Amino acid sequence: VVQPLLLLTNPHLYYFSGTRFRPLSFEVPKPLFPVAGVPMLQHHIEACAKVPNMKEILLIGFYQPNEELTRFLFNAQQEFKISIRYLQEYAALGTGGGIYHFRDQIVSGSPEAFFVLNADVCSAFPLAEMLSFQKEHGEPNSFANRKQSMNYGCIVENEETNEVLHYVEKPSTFVSDIINCGIYLFNPEIFQHIGSVFQKNQQDMLLYPYDGEEPTNGWHRAEAIRLEQDIFTALAGQGKLYVYKTLRFWSQIKSAGSAIYASRLYLDQYHTTHPERLATNKEGGPKISGNVYIHPTANIDPTAMLGPNVSIGTGVTIGAGVRVRESIILHGANLQDHCCVLNSIVGWDSTIGKWARVEGTPSDPNPNDPFAKIDSETLFREGKLTPSITILGCNVTIPSEVIILNSIVLPHKDLNRSFKNQIIL
Repeated sequence: VVQPLLLLTNPHLYYFSGTRFRPLSFEVPKPLFPVAGVPMLQHHIEACAKVPNMKEILLIGFYQPNEELTRFLFNAQQEFKISIRYLQEYAALGTGGGIYHFRDQIVSGSPEAFFVLNADVCSAFPLAEMLSFQKEHGEPNSFANRKQSMNYGCIVENEETNEVLHYVEKPSTFVSDIINCGIYLFNPEIFQHIGSVFQKNQQDMLLYPYDGEEPTNGWHRAEAIRLEQDIFTALAGQGKLYVYKTLRFWSQIKSAGSAIYASRLYLDQYHTTHPERLATNKEGGPKISGNVYIHPTANIDPTAMLGPNVSIGTGVTIGAGVRVRESIILHGANLQDHCCVLNSIVGWDSTIGKWARVEGTPSDPNPNDPFAKIDSETLFREGKLTPSITILGCNVTIPSEVIILNSIVLPHKDLNRSFKNQIIL
C-alpha cells in the first residue's frame, strides 16, 4: 500500500503571504489556479491516482478550508475514485513539520511507503518509476531530481549507487548541477529522523526561550521543521537517502508569470495523456495553432486565431479577429473584436476592448539548454519594474485602442489609457 501526500504550499508561500502569485492569489488559493485548463493540484492528484495500490491522498496545508476547496475535493474524488482528505495545519510548520504533525494519520493504514509532492511544481511526476527505483535500492528514502543549478536544493551523488552524499539547500556558490524537484518517496522510518529534530528543537527552546526580542510559541517553534534543511542535510552520506534522476519536464510555479510556462509543458503532455483536451481546427471554429485548450462553455468567433500555448477558461467570450498567443484566459473574460493578447494572463470576468493590445515579455528558460530552468525574477531591478508577463486581475476593464505592456493590474480597475512597465494599484 502506498500513500501520497500533497503539500499545498512550501513553508514560505502560504495563502496570506504568497505575494509572488498576486494578484491572482487574491481570488483563488494558488494550488487551485487553473494551469492548462484544470486546477494546478489536479495534475498531482491524477498522477497519484495512477500509482498501483494507492489507497488515499492527503492534502496538507495552512489554507483555510472554503467552498472552492471543498468543491474541488468532491469533484476530484468523483473523477478519480479515490479518497482525498485535506488536513489543515494549525500554524506554518514547514515541509517536514506538517507531515510529522499528521504522522498518525499518514501511517494509520500501515503503508509501506508514501509520496510527498510540493504543490507548486509542474512535472510529469515519475511516481511509478520512483517506486521501482526504491525497491531496487532496498527501500531507502528517495527523491526525484534533474540537472539544473543554484537557487534550488543541490545534490552531490555517488554516480554508481545513486546515494546522496551531500545536500545543500540554495547554496551561495556552485555545489552541483543536480537539483531537488520537490517530489519525495519515504518509508515510515523517516518519522524517526524528523522526531529527532523535533526533540532537539524542544531542547533548544528550553535553552533559548526567546526568538529575537519577542517570546514565541515553543510548541510551534519545535514543530516547524524543514525537510530540505533539517532532514536531507543530516541524512546525506548515511546510506539512507537516494536520488532518482529524471529527464522528463519539470518547473516550479512560484510566480504568476511562471504559470504560463507550466501551462505550455502540460499542454504538450496532453498529446499522450489527454489528447481530447487539445483543440483542433474544425469547420466553423477558430483557427488553432499549436497546443490550445478551450473549455466547452467558451464562445469563440470563427475568425479568431488562438495558439500556441493558450488556455481558455469557462464562459469566456472571444470576438471577431482576436489574436491570442502564449496566454491564459480565465473564467468569464470578454475579449472584444480585433484585440490582441500575447504573453499575458487575463483575470476572471475582465474585459479587453476592441483593437486593444495586452502584451507581456516571456520569461522562458534558454531554449538551447536542455536542462535550463525558469528563474523567479525579482519584481524590480535598478529601481524599474522587470519586464515580464502582463497580468490582469479579476474584473479589470481595458478600453478600446490602448496598449498595456509588461504591467500588473490589480483587481477591479477600469483603465482609461495605455500603460507600460507599471503596477496599477
